[in-house]
Amino acid sequence: MAKEQSLDNLWLAQILFDLGGVQFGNFTVSESAVSSPIFINPKVLISNPTALSVAAKLMQQEINLAQSLRRARVHPFNLVAGVPVGGLILASAYSLETSTPMIYARIRPEGTGKRGIEGRFTKGDTALIIDDLITRGSSTQETATLLEENGLKVKDVIVLIDREHGAAERLRQHGYNLMSILKLDVMLTHYVSKGLISEETYRACAEYLHSKQGENHSNL
Repeated sequence: MAKEQSLDNLWLAQILFDLGGVQFGNFTVSESAVSSPIFINPKVLISNPTALSVAAKLMQQEINLAQSLRRARVHPFNLVAGVPVGGLILASAYSLETSTPMIYARIRPEGTGKRGIEGRFTKGDTALIIDDLITRGSSTQETATLLEENGLKVKDVIVLIDREHGAAERLRQHGYNLMSILKLDVMLTHYVSKGLISEETYRACAEYLHSKQGENHSNL
Protein backbone atom coordinates (compact mmCIF):
# COMPACT_ATOMS: atom_id res chain seq x y z
CA MET A 1 0.00 0.00 0.00
CA ALA A 2 1.48 3.33 -0.98
CA LYS A 3 1.97 5.77 1.88
CA GLU A 4 -0.20 8.43 0.28
CA GLN A 5 -3.05 5.92 -0.05
CA SER A 6 -3.06 4.99 3.62
CA LEU A 7 -4.37 8.36 4.83
CA ASP A 8 -6.11 9.92 1.82
CA ASN A 9 -9.90 10.21 1.95
CA LEU A 10 -10.08 11.39 -1.68
CA TRP A 11 -8.23 8.26 -2.74
CA LEU A 12 -10.99 6.32 -1.03
CA ALA A 13 -13.65 8.41 -2.80
CA GLN A 14 -11.95 7.55 -6.09
CA ILE A 15 -11.85 3.82 -5.29
CA LEU A 16 -15.56 3.88 -4.45
CA PHE A 17 -16.23 5.40 -7.86
CA ASP A 18 -13.96 2.94 -9.65
CA LEU A 19 -15.65 -0.02 -7.94
CA GLY A 20 -19.08 1.17 -9.10
CA GLY A 21 -20.13 2.22 -5.62
CA VAL A 22 -21.25 5.67 -6.81
CA GLN A 23 -24.05 5.88 -9.35
CA PHE A 24 -26.01 8.76 -10.84
CA GLY A 25 -29.67 8.74 -11.96
CA ASN A 26 -32.90 8.79 -9.98
CA PHE A 27 -32.96 6.73 -6.80
CA THR A 28 -35.09 6.29 -3.70
CA VAL A 29 -32.41 5.86 -1.07
CA SER A 30 -34.72 6.03 1.93
CA GLU A 31 -37.94 7.65 3.08
CA SER A 32 -36.02 10.88 3.58
CA ALA A 33 -34.10 10.65 0.29
CA VAL A 34 -36.62 10.19 -2.51
CA SER A 35 -35.63 11.00 -6.12
CA SER A 36 -31.99 11.32 -5.19
CA PRO A 37 -29.70 11.93 -8.21
CA ILE A 38 -26.89 9.98 -6.52
CA PHE A 39 -26.68 6.51 -4.99
CA ILE A 40 -23.71 5.43 -2.89
CA ASN A 41 -22.98 1.82 -1.94
CA PRO A 42 -19.89 1.60 0.30
CA LYS A 43 -20.34 -2.18 0.63
CA VAL A 44 -18.40 -2.56 -2.64
CA LEU A 45 -15.24 -1.95 -0.59
CA ILE A 46 -15.30 -5.64 0.35
CA SER A 47 -13.99 -6.28 -3.18
CA ASN A 48 -10.83 -4.31 -2.42
CA PRO A 49 -9.12 -5.35 0.84
CA THR A 50 -6.64 -2.47 0.56
CA ALA A 51 -9.46 0.07 0.37
CA LEU A 52 -11.23 -1.56 3.32
CA SER A 53 -8.02 -1.30 5.31
CA VAL A 54 -7.61 2.34 4.28
CA ALA A 55 -11.16 3.07 5.49
CA ALA A 56 -10.31 1.61 8.90
CA LYS A 57 -7.05 3.58 9.07
CA LEU A 58 -8.83 6.81 8.16
CA MET A 59 -11.35 6.24 10.93
CA GLN A 60 -8.57 5.65 13.43
CA GLN A 61 -6.75 8.77 12.22
CA GLU A 62 -9.91 10.86 12.68
CA ILE A 63 -10.46 9.44 16.17
CA ASN A 64 -6.84 10.02 17.20
CA LEU A 65 -7.04 13.62 16.00
CA ALA A 66 -10.30 14.24 17.86
CA GLN A 67 -8.90 12.75 21.06
CA SER A 68 -5.66 14.75 20.85
CA LEU A 69 -7.38 18.13 21.04
CA ARG A 70 -7.23 20.11 24.27
CA ARG A 71 -10.98 19.65 24.50
CA ALA A 72 -11.25 16.10 23.19
CA ARG A 73 -14.16 15.60 20.78
CA VAL A 74 -14.30 11.84 21.27
CA HIS A 75 -14.97 10.03 24.54
CA PRO A 76 -12.86 7.02 25.49
CA PHE A 77 -14.44 3.75 24.37
CA ASN A 78 -13.62 0.06 24.79
CA LEU A 79 -15.95 -1.49 22.21
CA VAL A 80 -17.07 -0.85 18.65
CA ALA A 81 -20.54 -1.65 17.36
CA GLY A 82 -21.42 -1.78 13.67
CA VAL A 83 -24.80 -0.70 12.33
CA PRO A 84 -26.18 -3.57 10.21
CA VAL A 85 -25.28 -4.26 7.50
CA GLY A 86 -22.61 -2.02 6.02
CA GLY A 87 -21.44 -0.83 9.41
CA LEU A 88 -20.61 -4.40 10.42
CA ILE A 89 -18.12 -4.64 7.57
CA LEU A 90 -16.33 -1.45 8.58
CA ALA A 91 -16.53 -2.22 12.31
CA SER A 92 -14.89 -5.59 11.61
CA ALA A 93 -12.11 -3.89 9.64
CA TYR A 94 -11.63 -1.31 12.38
CA SER A 95 -11.60 -3.98 15.09
CA LEU A 96 -8.88 -5.91 13.26
CA GLU A 97 -6.89 -2.75 12.56
CA THR A 98 -6.94 -1.50 16.16
CA SER A 99 -7.51 -4.69 18.21
CA THR A 100 -10.66 -3.14 19.66
CA PRO A 101 -13.32 -5.69 20.69
CA MET A 102 -16.47 -5.63 18.59
CA ILE A 103 -20.11 -6.35 19.32
CA TYR A 104 -23.04 -6.81 16.96
CA ALA A 105 -26.30 -5.08 17.82
CA ARG A 106 -29.09 -7.15 16.27
CA ILE A 107 -31.89 -4.62 16.05
CA ARG A 108 -34.46 -7.10 14.71
CA PRO A 109 -34.79 -10.88 15.15
CA GLU A 110 -32.98 -12.82 12.41
CA GLY A 111 -33.38 -16.57 11.98
CA THR A 112 -32.79 -18.08 15.40
CA GLY A 113 -31.22 -14.89 16.73
CA LYS A 114 -33.35 -12.69 18.95
CA ARG A 115 -33.14 -8.90 19.22
CA GLY A 116 -30.08 -8.25 21.30
CA ILE A 117 -26.30 -8.06 21.26
CA GLU A 118 -23.77 -10.63 20.05
CA GLY A 119 -20.37 -10.53 21.69
CA ARG A 120 -19.05 -10.09 25.20
CA PHE A 121 -19.43 -6.84 27.08
CA THR A 122 -19.86 -5.48 30.58
CA LYS A 123 -22.62 -3.13 31.60
CA GLY A 124 -21.17 0.35 31.80
CA ASP A 125 -18.82 -0.18 28.84
CA THR A 126 -18.74 2.60 26.24
CA ALA A 127 -19.26 1.66 22.60
CA LEU A 128 -18.28 3.62 19.51
CA ILE A 129 -20.90 3.13 16.78
CA ILE A 130 -19.55 2.62 13.25
CA ASP A 131 -21.54 2.84 10.01
CA ASP A 132 -20.68 3.04 6.33
CA LEU A 133 -23.26 5.62 5.22
CA ILE A 134 -25.61 7.94 7.07
CA THR A 135 -28.58 9.89 5.72
CA ARG A 136 -30.85 11.00 8.54
CA GLY A 137 -29.42 8.75 11.23
CA SER A 138 -32.47 6.58 12.01
CA SER A 139 -30.58 3.26 11.92
CA THR A 140 -27.81 4.74 14.05
CA GLN A 141 -30.35 5.96 16.57
CA GLU A 142 -31.96 2.50 16.71
CA THR A 143 -28.57 0.90 17.31
CA ALA A 144 -27.71 3.37 20.06
CA THR A 145 -31.06 2.75 21.76
CA LEU A 146 -30.52 -1.02 21.75
CA LEU A 147 -27.03 -0.66 23.18
CA GLU A 148 -28.27 1.61 25.94
CA GLU A 149 -31.14 -0.75 26.72
CA ASN A 150 -28.46 -3.35 27.45
CA GLY A 151 -26.51 -1.14 29.82
CA LEU A 152 -23.92 0.22 27.41
CA LYS A 153 -22.98 3.88 27.00
CA VAL A 154 -22.92 5.59 23.61
CA LYS A 155 -21.30 8.98 23.08
CA ASP A 156 -19.79 8.98 19.59
CA VAL A 157 -20.57 7.75 16.08
CA ILE A 158 -18.20 7.56 13.13
CA VAL A 159 -19.31 6.96 9.55
CA LEU A 160 -17.46 6.58 6.30
CA ILE A 161 -19.83 8.82 4.30
CA ASP A 162 -22.25 11.50 5.49
CA ARG A 163 -24.90 12.29 2.87
CA GLU A 164 -25.45 15.59 4.74
CA HIS A 165 -29.20 15.15 5.16
CA GLY A 166 -29.22 16.38 8.75
CA ALA A 167 -27.92 13.33 10.63
CA ALA A 168 -25.30 15.28 12.57
CA GLU A 169 -27.88 17.71 13.94
CA ARG A 170 -30.41 14.99 14.73
CA LEU A 171 -27.89 12.86 16.57
CA ARG A 172 -26.55 15.88 18.46
CA GLN A 173 -30.06 16.50 19.78
CA HIS A 174 -29.93 13.02 21.33
CA GLY A 175 -26.50 13.58 22.82
CA TYR A 176 -24.38 11.80 20.20
CA ASN A 177 -21.38 13.26 18.38
CA LEU A 178 -21.06 12.38 14.67
CA MET A 179 -17.75 12.20 12.82
CA SER A 180 -17.36 11.38 9.13
CA ILE A 181 -14.50 10.54 6.79
CA LEU A 182 -16.17 11.80 3.60
CA LYS A 183 -19.00 14.23 3.02
CA LEU A 184 -21.15 14.13 -0.08
CA ASP A 185 -20.22 17.62 -1.28
CA VAL A 186 -16.48 16.79 -1.04
CA MET A 187 -17.01 13.64 -3.11
CA LEU A 188 -18.99 15.51 -5.77
CA THR A 189 -16.35 18.23 -6.01
CA HIS A 190 -13.65 15.58 -6.48
CA TYR A 191 -15.59 13.76 -9.21
CA VAL A 192 -16.34 16.89 -11.24
CA SER A 193 -12.76 18.20 -10.86
CA LYS A 194 -11.44 14.90 -12.25
CA GLY A 195 -13.89 14.96 -15.16
CA LEU A 196 -15.67 11.83 -13.91
CA ILE A 197 -19.06 13.54 -13.96
CA SER A 198 -20.39 16.40 -16.04
CA GLU A 199 -21.01 19.91 -14.77
CA GLU A 200 -24.72 19.25 -15.32
CA THR A 201 -24.66 16.15 -13.10
CA TYR A 202 -22.67 18.02 -10.48
CA ARG A 203 -25.15 20.92 -10.44
CA ALA A 204 -28.13 18.55 -10.18
CA CYS A 205 -26.56 16.77 -7.22
CA ALA A 206 -25.47 20.01 -5.56
CA GLU A 207 -28.97 21.50 -5.90
CA TYR A 208 -30.50 18.35 -4.43
CA LEU A 209 -28.06 18.43 -1.53
CA HIS A 210 -28.74 22.09 -0.81
CA SER A 211 -32.49 21.47 -0.86
CA LYS A 212 -32.10 18.66 1.68
CA GLN A 213 -29.93 20.81 3.90
CA GLY A 214 -32.56 23.54 3.73
CA GLU A 215 -35.32 21.09 4.67
CA ASN A 216 -33.39 19.84 7.65
CA HIS A 217 -32.59 23.29 8.99
CA SER A 218 -36.26 24.23 8.79
CA ASN A 219 -37.27 21.03 10.62
CA LEU A 220 -34.86 21.44 13.50
